[in-house]
Amino acid sequence: MSHSELPSTDPLDHPPAPVSFWAAFVFWLKLGFISFGGPAGQISIMHQELVENRRWISERRFLHALNFCMLLPGPEAQQLATYIGWLMHRSIGGITAGVLFVLPSLLILIGLSWVYVSFGDVPIIAGLFYGIKPAVTAIVLHAAHRIGSRALKNGILWAIAAASFVAIFALNAPFPLIVAVAALIGYLGGRFLPEQFSLGGGHGSADKSFGAALIDDHTPTPEHARFKWAGLIRVVIIGALLWSIPMGLLTAIYGWHHPLTQMSWFFTKAALLTFGGAYAVLPYVYQGAVGHYGWLTPTQMIDGLALGETTPGPLIMVVAFVGFVGGYVKAVFGPDNLFLAGAAAATLVTWFTFLPSFLFILAGGPLIESTHNDLKFTAPLTAITAAVVGVIINLALFFGYHVLWPHGFSGSFDAVSALITLAAAIALFRYKRNVIHVIAACAVVGLVVKTLLI
Repeated sequence: MSHSELPSTDPLDHPPAPVSFWAAFVFWLKLGFISFGGPAGQISIMHQELVENRRWISERRFLHALNFCMLLPGPEAQQLATYIGWLMHRSIGGITAGVLFVLPSLLILIGLSWVYVSFGDVPIIAGLFYGIKPAVTAIVLHAAHRIGSRALKNGILWAIAAASFVAIFALNAPFPLIVAVAALIGYLGGRFLPEQFSLGGGHGSADKSFGAALIDDHTPTPEHARFKWAGLIRVVIIGALLWSIPMGLLTAIYGWHHPLTQMSWFFTKAALLTFGGAYAVLPYVYQGAVGHYGWLTPTQMIDGLALGETTPGPLIMVVAFVGFVGGYVKAVFGPDNLFLAGAAAATLVTWFTFLPSFLFILAGGPLIESTHNDLKFTAPLTAITAAVVGVIINLALFFGYHVLWPHGFSGSFDAVSALITLAAAIALFRYKRNVIHVIAACAVVGLVVKTLLI
């Protein structure tokens, strides 16, 4: 046998040993507790662990799944975990991966929300949030810059961003209408000006290899992941039941106008509008939860976003905070069961927010696995992402107003908050500091300032 015919001894030439469901379960549970850093950080963690270190899935298959998740409404990192879990261990694997991505964050946020509403007037807590609020304003501005620098590549996309800002800031246009118009512009632009709208969706090309993977570039699609009409119909029916049964029970027991029923309906709609990530849908949540229903105040909304930024899991988990505060303040189970009311409301809104994400993956995954070519029709996503930039800038202005003029323009300007905002912005833009580090530092500054002022 010649040297060239000898079997390879390089371990990277052979895929790793098959992974059991319970071994994957342990990984997904760990991921749920360490998934800080927003979608970019979460996707980076999954890439490092699943593609580079463990080699459960190849770079190309990972990016193919990610591009699909980018096209969907909902948190793309959680959907990506669901997709890979489903590909490896059928529906139970996908559901497990998706649930564990969210569950630690839900439990942590219920606990933090209870501390917030129960002890928010305690000087220490008030001091911490005094410093955190300006940091959140800088973080939202930074998000607008980060998304905008990636999405606004030509004059047409800049114009879409500007128009969406005017629509929501000056005309108070509803967020769903802005998304719908942007999608229509993108669809038409993709047909008539394709070179202007050929930017969306992708996360780069799969030109790297980290060795043979369990699910490699040419690994045949497993039987359970092949498209079958019967499978699609089954997912649709089960999904419809999982939505309609709890919604029907809430309506029958409490009535349509009860806060729990309205929360469930409102966050179902919000779940279908989260194109472009949580920052994009936050204005819609604000319009409904603060402006229309009065479940919480503008200040509480800012505080909730700060808590969402400092906990693991997708940022859209801020809806759990909104639900908790709404259920608690509205005392939906009576004045003696405030914590139970908040926890139940937080769990309900999480259920209705994330249910569509699971259905999109379990229903659409087999269609996506039927081809490993690049996804088409990303032009509407490109236009929506451009519109989202304008919406996020409006959100930053909204936060900035409530932080710098806490008593309205007729009140005094908070110069200390302005300085904290500026320092946080410099840390994020100039020195690329981690979001959690910035929030922690600003919290300490706020506590010191409040302590000295007392």
